Amino acid sequence: MGDLTPGVYEHLLTEALSGRLAGADPQLVSLSELDPVDAHETLTRHITVLTSRALRSAGGSDRAAVSRQVALANDMVKAITALAPEAAAPEDAVAEPPRTLLAIAKASRTPGPTTFPQRPEVPLSTSALLVNGRGQPRIGYEVTREMASVDRVDLLCAFIKWQGLRVIEKQVSELRERGGRLRVITTTYMGAIDQRALDRLVELGAEVKVSYETRTTRLHAKAWLFRRATGLSTAYVGSSNLSRTALTDGLEWNVRLSNVEQAHLLTTFAETFDSYWLDPSFETYEPHRDGDRLREALAAERGGPSDLPIEITTLDVRPFGYQREILEGLDAERTVHNRWRNLVVMATGTGKTVVSALDYRRLRESGMVDRLLFVAHREELLTQSLSTFRHVLRQGDFGELFVGGQRPREWRHVFGSVQSLNQLDLDELDPTHFDVVVVDEFHHAEAATYRRLLEHLKPSVLLGLTATPERTDGADVRTWFDGRTAVELRLWEALEQSLLAPFQYFGVHDDVALDQLRWKRGRGYDTTELTNVYTGDDHRVRLVLQAVKDKVEDPGRMRALGFCVSVQHAQYMADRFTRAGIPSRAVTSASTREERAAALAALRDRTVNVLFTVDLFNEGLDIPTVDTVLFLRPTESATVFLQQLGRGLRLAEDKACLTVLDFIGAQHKEFRFDLRFRALTGSSRRGVQRDVEQGFPTLPAGCHIELDRVAQRIVLDNIKQSLSVSWKGLVSEAKREQSPSLADFLAETGVELEDLYRGNGRSWLDLKRAAGWADDAPGPDDAALGAALGRMLHVDDLERLRFLRSVIRPHAAAQASARLRRMAAMLHFSLFGSRTPFSSIEESLARLLANRGRGEEVVELSDVLQERIHRVARPLTEAGDRPLHVHARYSRDEALAAFGLADLNGTWGSGVRWVPGDRADVFFVTLQKSEAHFSPTTMYADHAITPTLFQWESQNATAERSATGQRYINHWEMGTSVHLFVRKSKMADGTLGTPSYLYAGPMTYVSHTGERPMRILWQLDHALPADVFHAAKVA
Repeated sequence: MGDLTPGVYEHLLTEALSGRLAGADPQLVSLSELDPVDAHETLTRHITVLTSRALRSAGGSDRAAVSRQVALANDMVKAITALAPEAAAPEDAVAEPPRTLLAIAKASRTPGPTTFPQRPEVPLSTSALLVNGRGQPRIGYEVTREMASVDRVDLLCAFIKWQGLRVIEKQVSELRERGGRLRVITTTYMGAIDQRALDRLVELGAEVKVSYETRTTRLHAKAWLFRRATGLSTAYVGSSNLSRTALTDGLEWNVRLSNVEQAHLLTTFAETFDSYWLDPSFETYEPHRDGDRLREALAAERGGPSDLPIEITTLDVRPFGYQREILEGLDAERTVHNRWRNLVVMATGTGKTVVSALDYRRLRESGMVDRLLFVAHREELLTQSLSTFRHVLRQGDFGELFVGGQRPREWRHVFGSVQSLNQLDLDELDPTHFDVVVVDEFHHAEAATYRRLLEHLKPSVLLGLTATPERTDGADVRTWFDGRTAVELRLWEALEQSLLAPFQYFGVHDDVALDQLRWKRGRGYDTTELTNVYTGDDHRVRLVLQAVKDKVEDPGRMRALGFCVSVQHAQYMADRFTRAGIPSRAVTSASTREERAAALAALRDRTVNVLFTVDLFNEGLDIPTVDTVLFLRPTESATVFLQQLGRGLRLAEDKACLTVLDFIGAQHKEFRFDLRFRALTGSSRRGVQRDVEQGFPTLPAGCHIELDRVAQRIVLDNIKQSLSVSWKGLVSEAKREQSPSLADFLAETGVELEDLYRGNGRSWLDLKRAAGWADDAPGPDDAALGAALGRMLHVDDLERLRFLRSVIRPHAAAQASARLRRMAAMLHFSLFGSRTPFSSIEESLARLLANRGRGEEVVELSDVLQERIHRVARPLTEAGDRPLHVHARYSRDEALAAFGLADLNGTWGSGVRWVPGDRADVFFVTLQKSEAHFSPTTMYADHAITPTLFQWESQNATAERSATGQRYINHWEMGTSVHLFVRKSKMADGTLGTPSYLYAGPMTYVSHTGERPMRILWQLDHALPADVFHAAKVA
């Protein structure tokens, strides 16, 4: 191996390279297998090198050189045709004499020679880096010549200037004259665009969209996409805006991409641009309608970002994806679980009031409610909330205020302060008068004023909104909601939308071992013991101070919150930090109201840099300028962790990001680090292990998570341990209980359902037997059924769950409908596998009931599965034979059984299936093609463009004119249907099997490009759920 330089490689292991590695120490060599998803790309690169080498060697400077190269190329075509006839044919050979097609002109109606479009200096099939350098074509020159031959142009540009537009004005006009299309996306950010230029673009026929939301949508990209129907599309990505300097003589760098060399990059460009174009935050600009608004926005930006007034008549309020997810969760709470008192927990600044207004609009449009009471404690909050409801409902006279001397007349839609409402004689107010009661900042609900009001009112719908359900006095406002939080905000998309400040999280090993301290399930560590450990000496404090100095730019200007174990710990930390030259105070339940107010004021004006506290306060501690958070206590609860983090996530001027310092030591074996990292990243339980190992490669823009070497090892070991819940531990836990139900056992112990079933010989019935609660004799299929139930934990539609609960009751075949038979077939394949055909309901159920204990387990399991449903899955058709529910989850076998297949032999291994009996094409899509690595050539093959538009790539052999291709294109006319099932990943979760698919529903053909494979755009009948769309979209 002496001739191979140490370093990183990505070389295909050829026989030659393998020989060179033969004598190497295996410990020094890292190898990986080819990933089936993109192995063809690796092999193509290898063959390309060999092909290029061969063709160069056959060349030369003589006249026969080209003929020799063509002959060799045609021999290669013959070889490929013989080896893979579906990929090549004799007509793919190079024709004689060898020439290149450069253009085809449209037939002219006037005399004279044929004129062909100008061509850019850089060949259309070639990529290049253009820097406006000597001997290079100017970027502006190339753009004008590119435009001469394009069908469509997409421009993503932050700054559009009049002088820049003049350079391409003639080409824009000619593009429109020949029927081409120009789309432009820009922004008012920094007030840098010239309104005259934008108006002129629209006048020339361009379609323009503008983002006015400069706080949340800061567009910096500069990119052109020149689309050609011939397939020779090109793109420019770089630093050049549409300005004279950028296009002519500025020090600008731009990469020119060619569809011939980097097709996947142009595809990514096109699909990302389309997703932006359809994003409601980019609004169509019409000068006659929007000119004044743009002028005001640009003026405001030149004076600094501001929130502009929006006309109610032009506003169509649509929720962000994470807000839509919350609305879907509320729908499930009411529709599935019949819970009409719900608490929503959302970080401050993420639109709690907008969610409540959208929720009310949906309820009112359904005819279920009308009269509304919105309760808050400040006049400013009530005025803003009333305005939000008017915008959402598009009704300028909606609602009345009851605050500060204002009193309602109609008492139909009231926005009232708790102080004003408490001045009422509640005996005069019918408790059921209001259909809907919304209480903002619900953490105040334990106060006497709120309690008196809430105990009196009996609305049909109660909705509580808060960022902080936990209170410093130990009271929990969830008692008003049967101890439950209905929906909690996921941080991920709010960060992606820049509605919260990005965070930079540093996990620092604090050299303190807690693994021997006392631990109680549900309560964690003993507070006194933790306090003694953390205040016993100054070693940990010195580490904390050093981390602050290393990571915070200027500790003397930071505004930080430090979360401690106890009052004593907070006071200790404040004292030690102050002694170290960082002025600090402790603000705890022991502080007076005046002391708290003074401390907050001191933090705001930076006479104090850190406030150390124990528990969360209400909005009184809501300081948007907090830029540093110190986690000085082991917080296991994801909810508490996010609430503490949320204290620093508010957007503020001159606050680039939130710095998070989390001090990590060895923990008790029951402590779980995965909860906080899942809350931060949105990853699955197993996905977070990969995130930690790989250094969190996919985070929202501006965010960063970094663990030092020791902290990473501690966290990884802890996560791995939490993923392997020992059977011995479960049995020991169970023996301490008194034969509870499955639901009660999970609630009491905190064990997750998946942990109970993951592993061979593990199930609820197996645990009951091991704990001595069940003494039934195992039936003939007992072990197989126990394993099968672990692969059914995805079931989440009410119809199928009702069917599962009915399986232990006798069924009369004469009463079995076709729909019921298909449900029985779905259960059959789930329990007994796809290799055993389904014959009859009686036979399958008799086989199950021969294992009586397993039948009873199915019933108990179905109750637990129903309890955790978080999305309404509505039936595709109430009376049809197909027992499918849109947005419910199914295994592949269950889905095919729902389409009437009773024998699944021969259906394995394909992501598409034509079902002749139902005249249906069924697509099974896995979004993340490769689990091993980021694969830019395959990751966008199947993806969502909008919640109702989905791009799908056919099998490689599908040609446009083939029977299959024509059926896809003309399915409506042919009377066939197309159905989409989608999942994020195919990675198996041990014995629980591969992830299930979400049924996205039927879809309709819109258009397609290419063939072998075909890329088809489909219109979904039902919008994808918010979380699924978020996982499936490009950007």
